[in-house]
Amino acid sequence: MGRSESLMDITDPNSAKPKKKTRWSALEIGLTAVVILLTILTITMIILYSTYDDGVCKSSDCVKSASRILENMDMSTAPCKDFYQYACGGWMKKHIIPDASSRHSNFDILRDELEVVLKDVLEKANTGDITAVAKAKMLYRSCINETIINSRGGKPLIQNLSIIYDWPLATDNWEGRFGATWTAETSFARLKLYFGRQVLIGLYVGTDDKDSNVHILHLDQPGLGLPSRDYYECSGAYKEACSAYVNFMVAVAKLIRQERNLVSNETQIRAEAEDIIALEKELANITTKTEDRTDPMLMYNKMTLAVVQSNFSLEVNGRDFNWLNFTNEVTSSVGITLQSDEEVVVYAPEYLTKLKSVLSKYNARQIQNYLAWRYIMDHVNSLSRPYKDKRNDFRKALYGTISEFALWRQCANYVNDNLRDVVGRLYVQEAFSGESKHVVEDMIKQIRDVFIHTLEDLSWMDVETKRKAEQKATAIRERIGYSSDIMDDNKLNTGYKELNYKEDEYFENMRQNTVFNIKKAFKKLREQVDKEEWISGAAVVNAFYSPSRNQIVFPAGVLQIPFFSVSQPKSLNYGGIGMVIGHEITHGFDDYGRNFNENGDLIDWWTQGSAKLFKELSQCMINQYGNFSWDLAGGQNISGINTLGENIADNGGIRQAYKAYEIFVKNHGEEKRLPGINLNHKQLFFVNFAQVWCGTYRPKYAVNSLKTDSHSPGIFRVIGSLQNFPEFSDAFSCTHDQYMNPTNKCHVW
Repeated sequence: MGRSESLMDITDPNSAKPKKKTRWSALEIGLTAVVILLTILTITMIILYSTYDDGVCKSSDCVKSASRILENMDMSTAPCKDFYQYACGGWMKKHIIPDASSRHSNFDILRDELEVVLKDVLEKANTGDITAVAKAKMLYRSCINETIINSRGGKPLIQNLSIIYDWPLATDNWEGRFGATWTAETSFARLKLYFGRQVLIGLYVGTDDKDSNVHILHLDQPGLGLPSRDYYECSGAYKEACSAYVNFMVAVAKLIRQERNLVSNETQIRAEAEDIIALEKELANITTKTEDRTDPMLMYNKMTLAVVQSNFSLEVNGRDFNWLNFTNEVTSSVGITLQSDEEVVVYAPEYLTKLKSVLSKYNARQIQNYLAWRYIMDHVNSLSRPYKDKRNDFRKALYGTISEFALWRQCANYVNDNLRDVVGRLYVQEAFSGESKHVVEDMIKQIRDVFIHTLEDLSWMDVETKRKAEQKATAIRERIGYSSDIMDDNKLNTGYKELNYKEDEYFENMRQNTVFNIKKAFKKLREQVDKEEWISGAAVVNAFYSPSRNQIVFPAGVLQIPFFSVSQPKSLNYGGIGMVIGHEITHGFDDYGRNFNENGDLIDWWTQGSAKLFKELSQCMINQYGNFSWDLAGGQNISGINTLGENIADNGGIRQAYKAYEIFVKNHGEEKRLPGINLNHKQLFFVNFAQVWCGTYRPKYAVNSLKTDSHSPGIFRVIGSLQNFPEFSDAFSCTHDQYMNPTNKCHVW
């Protein structure tokens, strides 16, 4: 028999036979070699696979970007049918509007996150804080000290009422105490100076539109108690708001009378409250509509105070209103005395002309009731809980909100609004990456160059106007992140040296801020305009363009995902902050900004032919956006006129950013694809642009925004600008006449 072979040794280990010396057979050697070879091949394959470039970016940043984009999308919707739903459907499905909010959007989420940072830095104890920072933290502590605020009731407000001659509705014998000495000039001026309220007459210091290096007084129509003149129809969508407005007045008047130990006759109080809204209805009727205030050339009316006195005579309480006394009452607080030959700019001559006939119908008590109410309604939120509850009832009727924002959030925003440089410094130190500034600077240069080069392709603009447009675009000043001044201890401390807060006196701290800011503004009347001054703080989720400074600003707060990140794909950055950059540049050439030259002066630098064609092209957008019907606002249409400037900027911004990205790809090559997304980077550019505007509104606030916001709702910012952009349709292969690819397209810049 032949010898049998096996893979295992079968010898009994307990056998007494001596062991033989081990020998490797040829088979064993062969098998070992195969194993070694397979091991080498496996390691080689692993190495090769790990270094193999399949065109997909596998970094953690790319994975995060892909995940964010995918979870916000609704892949079941065809992009050419409804791109907003396609890009934002997932976002809308998983997000609900917080009880305290009237809307919810990616913008609002970023603001919420920023406010958390502000809360942390303002609550952080640090014995090494500079004086200005210590003041900001003190102001914040006074604001969140609800126990003390509640213990004071309405007394802080009531104690200040005598400054403006009290509130007749909430006191007894007003005529006996104040009626004889009451003068409209003093009451109007004190309301402005001490409480920052512009009631019946708007008065402020601003840049002279036709000489942007000079400050000048402005007279204008004021704001109203309700969001816009439309609300005073008090019917249909606005009926509940008007009713809630009167109820708000009555409730607050009763609380004040109760604190004064006065009897409340609700019938009498309600009758006087109805007089207040009747007066305000008449004021609303004589205010110029927003759509009639879009041409700065027509609005600009410069004249002396003597001419103002002659052209806009008023009679209040049987006395002639003295315009010189009124303005001097405010400016004398900063040591400036005006003469009758002082020049002012009047923005609303029609309103001021009609004001006389309105005021002639009302007596001193009724006018004073209205003046005091406008002060009171804006300050009740800084009082005790019963007052806040009345305000919340009003806000619910107006905006549909269910609760109020957390106190810390309100306080962080208040401190940021009033000590923006201090809070900006704290935010930048805590959360801003300095390298962002250089990347954004480079993007601004690229997109500005695109805008300038695109001018050559505009068949409707003649050579002379193109040359001046290029001069203006080249002269635009950019501001990115934050001003270096906020990091200078001495400048920061000096800037706020006049402010001294107490932790148990929040209301008094507020008044101090108001007077400080009003005086700061009026001191500028005799100062030259500082065009290097920032028009925004750093801790802000927004971007800006100033026509008088020809300046674009991108605060630190907006330089974050989804707008921007140095680590996310460039397609997303160009679709995000790139579009915003193009948007702000285009504002210099929209229906309003185009009237100012490269120095910020209101000068007509357009030829007649180019101006005519610009208006014709703009009319296309007016019609397009004016035909958008918004279901959240009960099917009301957008105002194509009121939103024209922002729509022109959106359309120009998306075009310039896309062309800048194409140039980037040409110079640097295609970017690696994102993992798990079957979209190329041109498509991702448009998706990220759309996702910046993902959001929704409460129906009542949707109605409000149509009347008060110069921006189109987010859904139409996306749909409108992409309907007009052929490159979008090319990227998603939209066929002719699909909803996102209409035949008629509007194109200005």
